[in-house]
Amino acid sequence: EVQLQASGGGLAQAGGSLRLGCAASGFTSDDYAISWFRQAPGKEREGVSCISSMDGSTYYADSAKGRFTISNDNAKNTVYLQMNSLKPEDTAVYYCAAEWGPCRDDDLDYYDMDYWGKGTQVTVSS
Repeated sequence: EVQLQASGGGLAQAGGSLRLGCAASGFTSDDYAISWFRQAPGKEREGVSCISSMDGSTYYADSAKGRFTISNDNAKNTVYLQMNSLKPEDTAVYYCAAEWGPCRDDDLDYYDMDYWGKGTQVTVSS
């Protein structure tokens, strides 16, 4: 059974940084992708970033490009999302999710995910 456990949320000031972690386990194949989504109150769940397990290829939403970095620590079976230059509009519940196969090149949609972890709150104050 695939399990995902998100951690690392908290409170940051605008311009600050936070690092989220997603501990993943239970995959029966090496061909999968781990993604981060976020959902702010009253808004739809938004794809943020994705990393493929096979080749490390990544995808970033426009909102994340240049500020967020996704990485994979295979020894710890953990995917990290380093978030820098945080803005108040980054405030949301962040979820990690997984799907079989690699990241797509051009989009990241919540309905493509096969597994979800519980969310972690990120709050950015101005």
